[in-house]
Amino acid sequence: VAVMIAADLVAWTRTLACTGDAAVLALCEPKALRYRFLHVAARLVRSGRRRRVKIPETWPWATAIVAVFNTIAAIPKPA
Repeated sequence: VAVMIAADLVAWTRTLACTGDAAVLALCEPKALRYRFLHVAARLVRSGRRRRVKIPETWPWATAIVAVFNTIAAIPKPA
């Protein structure tokens, strides 16, 4: 069941969030998507009552990852 949930999350992330600047991630195979998106050496930091994800600028897909996070954050909450 856990593997099926993980596969669904990857599929929905590719469908909903990998648009615009992150379109390069939508075309990847699942293994490449995991490497490029999920294995990034990022840090979660807090400042000013906000949580931020610090992604290294040297990571080749940093702009695509930021675009994915912004797209996911823009999805409205269900009423």
